[in-house]
Amino acid sequence: MPVRATKRGAERTRLSGDFDVLICGASFAGLAIARELRGTGARVLVLDRYEIGERQTSACAAPTEWLRNLGLEASILQTFGSLLCHTTRATVRWPLGWSFSTFDYRMLCDLLWRQHGCGTAFETAKVHGRRGTVVHTDRGDVCAPLIVDALGWKRILGAQQVQPPEARLSRGLEVHPAGTGEDLELWIDKRVIRVGYGWAFPARDEVRIGIGSFDPHDHVKHPTVRLAAATGLPADGYQGNWIPHALRPATEDGIFFVGDSAGHCIPLTAEGIRTAFHFGIACGRELRAVIEDRRTRSEALARYHAFSAAHGWKYASMLQVQHAIPKLRPRALTALAETFVHGGPAQWAFGHYLRIAPPESALPAPPAALAPQAAALAA
Repeated sequence: MPVRATKRGAERTRLSGDFDVLICGASFAGLAIARELRGTGARVLVLDRYEIGERQTSACAAPTEWLRNLGLEASILQTFGSLLCHTTRATVRWPLGWSFSTFDYRMLCDLLWRQHGCGTAFETAKVHGRRGTVVHTDRGDVCAPLIVDALGWKRILGAQQVQPPEARLSRGLEVHPAGTGEDLELWIDKRVIRVGYGWAFPARDEVRIGIGSFDPHDHVKHPTVRLAAATGLPADGYQGNWIPHALRPATEDGIFFVGDSAGHCIPLTAEGIRTAFHFGIACGRELRAVIEDRRTRSEALARYHAFSAAHGWKYASMLQVQHAIPKLRPRALTALAETFVHGGPAQWAFGHYLRIAPPESALPAPPAALAPQAAALAA
């Protein structure tokens, strides 16, 4: 498990103050929002229980074009243009039509954080909840008229916090043994996991092997250990998390919800990194409009809510496929898998899939900080 590097003892000083924007959560979504606010001169505070880049909770892979458009290509470890899919009866290769890259989580977060510009600060603190525009943490209370919950599936700043296994969540667990590989691999096989899938994502000098179960009641540790053994690697370096597979309202009581707190993880594939970027950028641009007096907070909330809700049919379609795939018999599943070996069906399917959160959403980038001297002081 990750080792905490956060402040302890005398270093955990009292935290207080008024800010223009509070971003609770410093992973993909929170950092993307901070990036969008650079050059505004706003007083922005980013809070997280862990240091930036400290706690990886996913296989850390995303479409390569997304990483390039965000200026994060230096974090890329390995790139793939196809996906090797294993079913009960066959192994087939799916051409993606675009490339997917594994990356170094700590480096990516550091690169993204460096883009925040002047006026943005970061503090380690555990967020407990809020009352109105006041956010309560284990180091004290902070206040802002614009507040973002990018803390994950618990939706801590919402009125109703979901809890597994009753919540609409999938369960994921992953190990990170040292090793190498040439293929991005996927297992859709009831012998591997009853309802869900397994994966192996090579990342230069390690292979990220995991199991995702669509049923939160099913335990995934033993299947993960078995899959690692089947690939000839030890089950080293455990990390796991709950994964939302249904959209939730992107705003509530004046709060902006982004990433897993809004259910932005895509059903079926559990891909949540590029969607965290996608919705984080959209949220950040609405916040920027408020700071620059181009919109009121109410208008920004309404626009961001509508933007997220407009993706509802895409998420509903993916969720229907998530429900349907486990019901297929091995012969039908293999026939379906073999369909995507061919360029036409594969390009159609994976092209539409990429459009759920297209990489051009990252462009254009916001302007740089107003003054290099101010940026240096804020770094």
